[in-house]
Amino acid sequence: MTNGKKIAFIFPGQGSQYVGMGQEFLATDPGAGALIDQAEKISGMPIRKLCLEGPMEELTRTACLQPAMTVMNLISWQSLQKAGVSADYMVGHSLGEYAALCASGILSVEDTLALVTERGRLMEREAAKNPGGMHAILGLVMAEVQEIISGLSGGGKITAANHNSEKQIVISGEQSALEAAAAVVTEKGGKSIPLKVSGAWHSELVKDAVPDFTEAMAKVSFNRPLVPVLFNVTAAVETDPAEIRRIMARQIASTVRWFEIINFLIEQKVDTFIEVGPKTVLTGLMKKIVPKGYEYNAFQVDSPATLEKCLENI
Repeated sequence: MTNGKKIAFIFPGQGSQYVGMGQEFLATDPGAGALIDQAEKISGMPIRKLCLEGPMEELTRTACLQPAMTVMNLISWQSLQKAGVSADYMVGHSLGEYAALCASGILSVEDTLALVTERGRLMEREAAKNPGGMHAILGLVMAEVQEIISGLSGGGKITAANHNSEKQIVISGEQSALEAAAAVVTEKGGKSIPLKVSGAWHSELVKDAVPDFTEAMAKVSFNRPLVPVLFNVTAAVETDPAEIRRIMARQIASTVRWFEIINFLIEQKVDTFIEVGPKTVLTGLMKKIVPKGYEYNAFQVDSPATLEKCLENI
């Protein structure tokens, strides 16, 4: 089926949602309906209605979005599985990492949906207690962004939250610190774009969610991965279930090392990247990361039509 290609499944996270996502799979695939029913039962939320009808404001609420987005990723993954497409590596961006854990066999579907429901609840709680935001910084490298952050004199919690590509870094923290950093970014010739998010994700402002989330994970079985997973926190492969549990507890308040993860996959000669879930955010980032001359194909699957297109080409 894969003709000797080296394949990575890449699962998107928050920000890739849209009203109407999953519509075609839900209309044609009973397996998709069974997964969304499971998500509704575990989360206690009207996931199907939120995904198909919105409103966007409610779908985008962190507590709703985490189980909704995760089940959409799992529906897309299930369609690839049924078609006989397997991966050599699994990775997920932030929230997307949970679908990667499930697809690699580390977590069961039930436990995955239960954990992202609890993660969403805790992150929403922390965002209400410690308001903040995020800015995308374009045009500067990580070392320059770190230097700007450490040089801020006005106080305020701020951190580099996502290293998405060489010159696309997301900073996260208190609004006053973000604005101060944005001014310096502009001075240095970069661009700072405020993001539409409801909290300062992957920063110190949400770190109080970690102990409660660690407790929730203690009730769940973690298995050895059947397929290698590269983790956001370490940008490395890990196989020990106890260590994976510790890494995933830290993930909420740690930097997403996406740039390093994709570079590792390129070093491993991965030549086919399939974005498994809504939209093409991660496929777009690939274009910024992959070095000139490196031959690869990128596909995205979140409907029967996109699945067919992917199958025709791999």
